[in-house]
Amino acid sequence: MTAQEFLAWDAHETVKREFVRGEVFPMAGADERHNTVVGNVVMALRAQLRGTPCRVLMLDMKLRVEAADCFYYPDVLVTCSAADTDPLVKREAVLVVEVLSPLTAAFDRGDKFADYRLLPSLREYLLLDPDKRRGDLYRQGNDGLWVLHPFGTGEAVRLDSVGLALEAQVLWEDVTPGAPQGSSA
Repeated sequence: MTAQEFLAWDAHETVKREFVRGEVFPMAGADERHNTVVGNVVMALRAQLRGTPCRVLMLDMKLRVEAADCFYYPDVLVTCSAADTDPLVKREAVLVVEVLSPLTAAFDRGDKFADYRLLPSLREYLLLDPDKRRGDLYRQGNDGLWVLHPFGTGEAVRLDSVGLALEAQVLWEDVTPGAPQGSSA
């Protein structure tokens, strides 16, 4: 399947699927904790980015990574480009946020991050772990290398890509640490 065929097919689907180099993969479902963290991130970013050219988008917005021949649905993305106008697909994210789950953590940290790094506009990739209440921010330096900036509860994470900082406790608000909801652990 080509990228164009995927877009045409996906327009009529009710279940979200990601497209990776000709293959289509169903998205994993998210629990309440995951959705709460996503909501916290979106509200915190929007509050601080009002009046700027940046737009905060979540969940149902596709992100096209042309060089990797992929369409992903990041939990949150920020684009600040006036040229990024497609209402269904963004191509110029400066910040991507993924909330980790036991099912997706390895992929989010590995192959998906490798694909995201091919996006020329991307400056930061934020991974949030609600189970451990900590996060990993990967920031691309001027030398092109990606550097890890871990943070935990009680700290702030500085997001240079959008010129702001987020307090970790805001990200974890109303989220109980521990095993995901609905699990027997």
